[in-house]
Amino acid sequence: MTQGTERPAQVAARDVTGGHFRYYDFVMAAFVAILLLSNVLGAGKVAQVWLPGVGYWPFGAGILFFPLSYVIGDVLTEVYGYARARRVIWAGTGAVLFMAFMSWIVVLLPPAPSWGNQAAYETIFGQVPRIVLASVCAFWAGEFVNSYVLARMKLWTQGRMLWARTIGSTFAGQAIDSLIFYPLAFLYAEGWTTELVIQVLFTQWALKVGWEVLLTPVTYAVVGFLKRREGVDVYDEGTDFTPFATRV
Repeated sequence: MTQGTERPAQVAARDVTGGHFRYYDFVMAAFVAILLLSNVLGAGKVAQVWLPGVGYWPFGAGILFFPLSYVIGDVLTEVYGYARARRVIWAGTGAVLFMAFMSWIVVLLPPAPSWGNQAAYETIFGQVPRIVLASVCAFWAGEFVNSYVLARMKLWTQGRMLWARTIGSTFAGQAIDSLIFYPLAFLYAEGWTTELVIQVLFTQWALKVGWEVLLTPVTYAVVGFLKRREGVDVYDEGTDFTPFATRV
């Protein structure tokens, strides 16, 4: 596609089918990297923060970085259209499944007698099947809802009010993500009461949407940069919104 500093051309998604974009692959790589690292480092840990007048309040540690994947998902849909965002979501899903499979195999390998870190390794990288299932299902559903809502809102608003589209899509997508992940992963699990699951669920949802609001200026800057450099502003007119496809 063309690039430069001129105003990007408004085009229908079908008009760029099969086209190549200069920065698309880099955005995809950033999305998958953040997704994998968030799942490895943050998904299973409950941290706490002190809130004045409330006291200590628990939250999932993955909240610090995982919401960046939703910001990038917004950027992908806003700049490149739903079909290319869909392709990235499937790439992320495949990467998470392979990570879980690789972790399972590596943890099962018998350690050398001289290596005394097996217990710590299992604690860090051991994959609980229900958490893996919950993570994949929640990510897949939440990301597609996020992308669909943003693409539809872009058509409804005729490309205006980017802030409303990014916040609105994140509100919907993160709601689905949290409503699937926490009950499926932790309800009735050891150390997790029903009250704690509900508390962390709604805390995660609120914090993720809050992150989106705080990062809105960053989203505007990245979207503006990519649209200018790629030379197009894609609208999903006539797009097939099925999630079960990878064609762009």
